[in-house]
Amino acid sequence: MPAPRTPADRAAAELAVAISALHRALDHRIRVDFPHDKLPDGQLALLRLVAEQEGVTVREAAEVLLMKPNNVSALVSQLTGLGLLERRSDPADKRVARLHPTRLARERIAEADALAGRHLAAAMRHLGEGELAALGSALGALRSLSGHLRPASGRD
Repeated sequence: MPAPRTPADRAAAELAVAISALHRALDHRIRVDFPHDKLPDGQLALLRLVAEQEGVTVREAAEVLLMKPNNVSALVSQLTGLGLLERRSDPADKRVARLHPTRLARERIAEADALAGRHLAAAMRHLGEGELAALGSALGALRSLSGHLRPASGRD
């Protein structure tokens, strides 16, 4: 693979590696300490989306998650069976099902988020003031970057 040519190319390559490593390390720490069975990534992504966008349909979830609706439907069935997701009829159109997290799902998500926050806070206590300031300054740029990576509605 050829070396990145511009500073932005080099930064992008390094950022991709750093984010992946951070995600793996945090995921490992959560997996070790989380007292409940860990959900597969697809189920977890759908559950988080439904918690953020309560009332989303299967089709809408599939678009956001860049998945096929039949695959999302299978995940919905699995999560419903685990007591983590509910399907409710849309009041305006009974043929449409709206997805809602259960109380158990909200509790598990909150528990996992709190655990992740504690692990990150513990790790960040080992950073210097300059590193902490750099992370704080980078948060806005990372949010913006995330928005630019999401495909426009209806396009890949």
